[in-house]
Amino acid sequence: MVTRTTHLTRKVLRDDVHDALLEMLMTQQLAPGQSLSIDSLARQLGVSPTPVREALVELEHTGLVTRAALKGYTVTSPLSARQMAELIDARQVIELAAVERAVRAAGIVETLKGVHADHEAVIRRYGLDGPAGVREASQDQILEYFRADWAFHEAIIRSCGNRFIQQMASILGANVHRMRQTMDVGLTDAMDALHEHAEIVAAFESGDPATAVEAMRRHLDLVSGRAQAEAATPE
Repeated sequence: MVTRTTHLTRKVLRDDVHDALLEMLMTQQLAPGQSLSIDSLARQLGVSPTPVREALVELEHTGLVTRAALKGYTVTSPLSARQMAELIDARQVIELAAVERAVRAAGIVETLKGVHADHEAVIRRYGLDGPAGVREASQDQILEYFRADWAFHEAIIRSCGNRFIQQMASILGANVHRMRQTMDVGLTDAMDALHEHAEIVAAFESGDPATAVEAMRRHLDLVSGRAQAEAATPE
């Protein structure tokens, strides 16, 4: 029993450290290209090096950090234009499959309307419906926007009824944020994304898988075009 309790405590600590490091990466407290010291991060978070090391191993799988022999961990550089194109391609493969399977899931339209309303509320709350609002937004507010935007996609993925599609999609979330970090303007497409999500909701209301898939494909194509146009780094 003691062993079991100790194991659970360690897992909870590792998860907490993972979440803390993820937020530091998302808000660029840990900047692209920055070398990461396990001991320094452990002191900053008030934990031993072990959960930090374990959390970094998990984060390496998302692509947010990389590890080189004898050099340790580094925050991954922004996506290149080619990497963004590959990410959108991967999203289309996974998300379009999820859409096709989720269209007739019980309660999916109501769920999408709910997360869509949450997405719009974040945009209105922080004034992210125009360039001036974006410039004045804090990193925490921008992170909240990213999460609200991705929550729409996650709602579809969670409703697809295929656990392996869900597992593959879980890696995409962090890399979608990397794509956002690569874009110079960042959130000036917030209203575009909101309108495109509304079209996806309407397509789901039709109950036709082909219509819903086409709406999501159009959204991802437009996201790709905006990202490519605003890419901050060359390939």
